[in-house]
This record gives sequence, structure tokens and C-alpha cells, in this order.
Amino acid sequence: MIIKGYVDNFKFRSQENGYGVFVLVTEDLDEGEVTCAGLSKGIEKGDYVELDGDMVEHPNYGPQIKYKTYKILPPPDTISVEKYLASGAIKGIGPALAMRIVKKFGEDTFRIMEEEPERLAEVKGISENKAREIAGQMADKKELRDAMLYLQEYGVGNTLAVRIYEKYGIAMYSILKENPYKLAEDVKGIGFKTADEIAMKLGMSADSEDRMKGGILYCLQLAAAEGHTFLPQKELLERSADILEVSKDALEPALTDLLFDRKIVMKSTEEEVKVFLSYFYYAELTCAREMKRLQEAYDGYELSEEARQDVNSCVEDILREGQAELDDLQKEAVMEAIRNGVFILTGGPGTGKTTTMRTIIEYYVRTKHNVVLAAPTGRAAKRMEETTGYMAKTIHRLLEVSGVHDEGGEERAEFGRNEYNPLEADVIIIDEMSMVDISLFYALVKAIATGTRLIMAGDVDQLPSVGPGNVLKDLLNSKAYPVVKLEKIYRQSLESDIVINAHKINRGEDVVLGNESREFCCVERNDVSVIHNEIVSLTEEKLPRFLGVKPYEIQVLTPMRKGNLGVENLNIILQQKLNPPDGNKKEICRGERIFRVGDKVMQIKNNYEAVWVIRGYNEIKVDEGKGVFNGDVGVIKRIDEYNKSLTVMFDDNRQVEYPNGQLEELELAYAITIHKSQGGEYPAVVLPLLDGPRMLFNRNLLYTAVTRASKSVVILGSKETVRQMIARGDEQKRYTDFKNRIKEVSEN
Repeated sequence: MIIKGYVDNFKFRSQENGYGVFVLVTEDLDEGEVTCAGLSKGIEKGDYVELDGDMVEHPNYGPQIKYKTYKILPPPDTISVEKYLASGAIKGIGPALAMRIVKKFGEDTFRIMEEEPERLAEVKGISENKAREIAGQMADKKELRDAMLYLQEYGVGNTLAVRIYEKYGIAMYSILKENPYKLAEDVKGIGFKTADEIAMKLGMSADSEDRMKGGILYCLQLAAAEGHTFLPQKELLERSADILEVSKDALEPALTDLLFDRKIVMKSTEEEVKVFLSYFYYAELTCAREMKRLQEAYDGYELSEEARQDVNSCVEDILREGQAELDDLQKEAVMEAIRNGVFILTGGPGTGKTTTMRTIIEYYVRTKHNVVLAAPTGRAAKRMEETTGYMAKTIHRLLEVSGVHDEGGEERAEFGRNEYNPLEADVIIIDEMSMVDISLFYALVKAIATGTRLIMAGDVDQLPSVGPGNVLKDLLNSKAYPVVKLEKIYRQSLESDIVINAHKINRGEDVVLGNESREFCCVERNDVSVIHNEIVSLTEEKLPRFLGVKPYEIQVLTPMRKGNLGVENLNIILQQKLNPPDGNKKEICRGERIFRVGDKVMQIKNNYEAVWVIRGYNEIKVDEGKGVFNGDVGVIKRIDEYNKSLTVMFDDNRQVEYPNGQLEELELAYAITIHKSQGGEYPAVVLPLLDGPRMLFNRNLLYTAVTRASKSVVILGSKETVRQMIARGDEQKRYTDFKNRIKEVSEN
């Protein structure tokens, strides 16, 4: 529906994203006014607007118009003009002055304010300086309004229109005319497809050079979202030709131009030509150079026989006091971690990786070294603390990350620790290295001073990082650094069906898919509604009673976001059953989502500026800082209905307050994707597996899910699907070249 009226007052407005709720006074409805909700950036109290939206019934606030687009129109009559000016929309004009201005100029008021603002000085109370100030405000508002109206003609919604205008100002007109594909590079939320639609409506040729270059960059950006740092030229041209609907031959000149513009890098081998976005090529190259620097600091370093005996004596004391044992390979790992500047320890569950790491840490602590522990996520860092007994941080916190905004207003990470302000440590130990992508590794290795040892641990058979790169696998495949791979399963672990079956899955061997084991069972269920009921029963009652834990500690894992057994649908079902509406529990709505006190939630994007506090006895603040990161999980502790905000207590006791404008950074976490579970450990995992995309349903994914559980794994669904996943050893192909950068650097 289309509705017109003037904005009477704002009930809520977010400075972060421009979302607003306001009362619209209108003659289009019998009631005379209506609450409206949507993007309101550029709208001020008193504006006369045209909204395009739908009347909806909000569960808490009643009927309102949820609008998709809006236009700010000139006020239609002198009454509306006076209301607009009296609203405070123009700084320095109040009700009395507004009345005098309209009395002087009547229906010509708006035109005079925009075209002949010097005439405002004719009104009592307005000096020439004040007239110029008012003219400047009117010009700014008119520029934004005109820009939004102009972009609406080309199918650009208000949200993106505001971003485009804020990025370029009035220069946007020349940019759109000369190269609209620049929008895809510069403006958040505008991908190639949106820029292409604008370009076509502007009359740009389908075979223009800018379109070809934009399409190629778009394909490389899509590839990065899939985890690749490059694409083979043949595949890149095929993908680009398909998107652009042109021949591959037509793309060759554009590829050459991008190379000369230094936006891409091309590396030729005997088999293929690899095409990188420049950032990823130089990130891999820099990481290789930094790793060589760290390792070279210990080249030729050998322990004397006396020193070796001292190490062995210290290790024996550690093991005796901790009532632990190490086999010869584990002792070799300890020695390698002492001899080298860079060392990698890898192995699956039950192979003694944790005991070995604990011994390495204890050795360095006892020999008065400054040891720093870190992991990619908050859950992984907490688990590292629990298994080692020493404090661990996320890599982001270790590097003292903060958020800065570029010229276009986009937030990006800036690290307080870098090559100019390196980390103060003798030994840095990173766990869960399979989760570290090339960008985070790039920031880490630059911040490590020469002479500091870097020890990395992880399971290379886990899923690779969500972000671009395959750092741990490339490090291992380069064979450039000392590695110890632990494979022997120890006696206590041999008693665990989870450990035994995880290794069988990893080797592609059949596992017993029955329900006899209380640690690892597979229950055949082929009806989705039955699976839903079983998930609720297991999470709410059966597993908590069996394991002596809270429902919050049981984690439902699924390969997918969408579908009946996807994250989004399962979270709705589980919230309704595990934390249903209750008159004593406050809740808050954000779009289609409902957040309630007691809900389990996850942060879904990095927010470098979010303030956190840790409170002790009597809520006294004991620590504070900034930064909450993708994958952090917590529970909603408080909801402030008046300010439309909520407070989340995360796993590491950090409390973060979320204003309404930041609620889109949270989602329910009763069920999460297997990818998001990396680095975490749960008493029990419930895994619904019925059917899904072949590219997702593979051995690698199943192995990762199973190894997240410490006490119990319950698979619900099709046993045949599980068998097929075990048989599918082909991981999703990931194009990375860090291994070859390491080899090139080591040869020079």
C-alpha cells in the first residue's frame, strides 16, 4: 500500500543502522495516524513522506506499517510546511520563527528556502549569517533527497541509496555515469549483480570493459566466500562468462587490464594459471616470509647433551607430579617444541595431544619463559584454559583488535599488536589451528617478534576455516617446518565409543550404527516431525538426566541453515520448547526473531567496538574491554524493554549489552551449524541427518561433528545417509596456494 503524511514523532531510532519507528499523521487512514517502521535514515520529524509497505500486526505493539521504500516529498500546503519547519528538522528554526517564515512567503516558502535562501533575511529574527546556515542545511537535505529519488528510478532501495550517497556525495552521479561497477568494490551491500542491474538501466553496454572487469572481480570475491584464495584461470573464465553471459574469449582483455591495475595477481605453473585477488596473494606471501623469519632465528640451534638431559629431567618431574605418561613420539614432540622457532603438533581425538601440549607449556613455565596461549574463538580459548590450567585468549584479543572506519564508513579490524608493536612473549601457543584463516594468520605472524617461538596445534582432518585459506593443511603439506603427528589411541580413549568411531569415520571405515551404546548411537528416523520431537526430548530431558548436565549444555548440530532440519527452523522449535513464553520473562522482537531472557544465543559477526565487562561479587566490575566475535555463545541475562536492549553473558563471563540496532548480530543457538561448532566441546551432541547437498554431506563434516562431543553422540535420521557420508572422502575442493608461497620463500 502507498500512504502519505508527515512524521509527527519518533518512538525509536537507531544511530547504528538507521532503523526507525515513528508516528505518521495521514489523511489516507480513518484513524488519522499510524505507527510506521523501517529504514529512516534521511527522514526527520516534520518531513512529508510517501511510504510503500504493508500493514502488519506486531505481536507486542499492535498494527503498524512495515515499509520497504520511502520518498521525502515537498510539503503539499502551508500548514504542512509550517509543521515541518516547527518540528526542529532545520536547526535554529522553532515554532515561532516557522510561523513568521510561512506567513511571509506562504506556499512559496520551500522554493525560496532552496533557491533564494538569502531572502530569509527579510524575516524578523533571521540574520544574513543565519540565512546562510539554514540554506546549507536545506541544501544537504535536498542533495540526499534528490540522490535517493534518482537512485530509486534505477531500482535502488533506500538503504543502499543512503550508503551510496554517504560514500560519494554528489560525485555519485559522475561515478554512476562513468563506471557503476565501482559501487560493487566500494559500497557494502552492493554486489556485482546490483551494480550490473543499475548499469543496464543506465544504458551501459553488456560487453563494456568495466562490466567485464567487475564480473571477474565478483567471481573472485564469491570464491573467497567459499574459502578459496585463488581460482584456476580456466574455471574463473567459465564462472565469469556464465554470470556475464558472454564468451570466455571476450574476457581475456579485461583480465589483462585487471593485472595491470594490480587488482589481481596471476601465477603460472605447468598445469594451470592461478588468478588471485591481490590481497590474498600478498597475504599468503607475507605469511610465508614471516614464518621463515621465525624459523631462521633458531637455525643451527642444537641442545647440548647436558641441556638435553636437563630437559628430560624437567619433563620427568612434570609427568611424575601430574601422574601422566608420554610415549617416545610425544617426548620427541616436546623436544622439537624446544629446539625450533616454529613447531606443529597434530593428531586426532584420544591421541594424547592435550597431554603433550600441557607438558610443553609446563616446561616453559618452569624454565621462566613468558608463555602466551590463544585460540581462534572464545569457546576454543575457554576449552584450552580448562585442559591446560593456564589462561588463554582469543587471537583477536591477543592482538588487541579494535574497529576503525574507512573513508566510506566501513568498519574494519585494526590490530594494536603488529610488526611495530609486537607481542611480548617468549613462546606463543595456538590451538585449533584448523580454524585459522589466512587473514587472521597474516595479522598474527606479523605481530610475533623475531626470537619468539610459535607452537601450533590442531587436527588437520577437521573442517577448514570458515574464512579463505587452509592454513594448517598448507603448513603441513609444505614440509618446511618440524611436525609431529600423533596417531596412537591411548588406553583410556580406547574405552570411548566416540573416539573409536571418530577414527573409523576418518579412515572411511564402517561404524556400528545401532542404539546399544550410550556414548555413540544412531536412531533410524525418516519422518521429519518425529525427528523434531526426538530432538526436543533428548535436549530437554533424556540427555541432561543421563549425563547430569543442563539442557543448555546439550548442542544440536546440523549441516544446513535452511530446511526442516536446518538451524533456522530447529531454533524456533527448540526455543518454544526449552524457553517458552512466560509472563515473568521479558522478551524483545527484532524483525521475525524473538529474543527472550534465558535464550541461548550466538554472535554472528565480528564487532570490534562492542564493550564487554566481567563482574564479580556483588556485580563489581573486575575487567572490561572491547570486541565480541563471530561464533561466541552466551545466554540472555537481562532485557531492558524501555531502551529496547538486552545483555548477554558469554561463556567466558563477559557481559555485553546490545542496543536495538545491534540485535541483528545475534541469533538463537540451541541449534548451530557444524562449521560454527569448531573449537567447541559439548557433553553431548544431537545430530539430525536425513538428506542434503552432497557437497556438505561428507566424511569431513561428520568427523568434525562427532569430535565435538565428550560424552555422548546421538544421530537421528537415516543410517544410509551416515554410511554415504563416511564413504565420501572427497572434501569440498578449496583452492589455496600458501604451501607454494612457503616453498618459494624457503628456496630464496
